[in-house]
Amino acid sequence: MTRNETPAEQLFAAIGLLRRHTRRRVGRPWPETPLTGSQVELVRLLRRRPGTSVAEAAAALGLAANTVSTLVRQLTDAGLIERVRDESDRRVARLALTDAARSQVERWRDRRNLEVAAAFDGLSAEDRAAIESAIPALTRLAGALHPDRAEDSDQEVAR
Repeated sequence: MTRNETPAEQLFAAIGLLRRHTRRRVGRPWPETPLTGSQVELVRLLRRRPGTSVAEAAAALGLAANTVSTLVRQLTDAGLIERVRDESDRRVARLALTDAARSQVERWRDRRNLEVAAAFDGLSAEDRAAIESAIPALTRLAGALHPDRAEDSDQEVAR
């Protein structure tokens, strides 16, 4: 990174390196069936929140509902997720990982977490403290970039 890069450029570069190096060490959850970034994000969301609807997934991921519907079809065809009808509203499908997909993604997550934890432990105490203290601010930054926040800002400007 060079000194003339903006903080945003430095942040993207650092996150990109972290993701790429971690992926090289741990691999992908399904190396035989490479998933797109959006597909992986949906799988990770459903691991954390089984029973999410398409609309809820779209809101959480900042994607259009029709985009999530396409991802759901692709992942269902691949045998990674399943649709279950909501008992209280039969028009709504709830999404969940298949048992095999859940097991695979949890093994991958565990390997990834172990690799990053080992690298983290190898850092100086000052670096570990700096990273830990930056996590809440990074979470707030991500929240400020959420598409719903942009719509709120657009509405404020329009008033």
